Amino acid sequence: MTDPDKYQIEIIPTPQFIPEQSDPDENRYVFAYTISIRNVGSVAAQLVSRHWIITDAHNTVQEVRGLGVVGQQPLLQPGERFEYTSGSSLTTPVGTMKGAYQMVAEDGTHFSAEIPEFVLAIPRSLH
Repeated sequence: MTDPDKYQIEIIPTPQFIPEQSDPDENRYVFAYTISIRNVGSVAAQLVSRHWIITDAHNTVQEVRGLGVVGQQPLLQPGERFEYTSGSSLTTPVGTMKGAYQMVAEDGTHFSAEIPEFVLAIPRSLH
């Protein structure tokens, strides 16, 4: 039986609308998101791959899978944090993202770190 507290990854997403890259007339809404990944467990773990589920306001789903994040596969010692910024574009002004990182602990254990769902939305314009 493995100790689940050994394999704990905290993930905090911070999304942001990028108006200068967006074109509402062409149904293109570009968002950046910064992801903070912190190893709150007791064993070192490496992020090896990602799986994103991106849903727009029409319930159109894109799934993205790939190795690492921003070309890296960071190894996080207990207490260490890794942050990166990436982006996504939608055809609607609102959508959501969620997913998981596939991790491998120093002891060889494979586990998944859930990325909590977050909202991509253009800010409300003031009139």
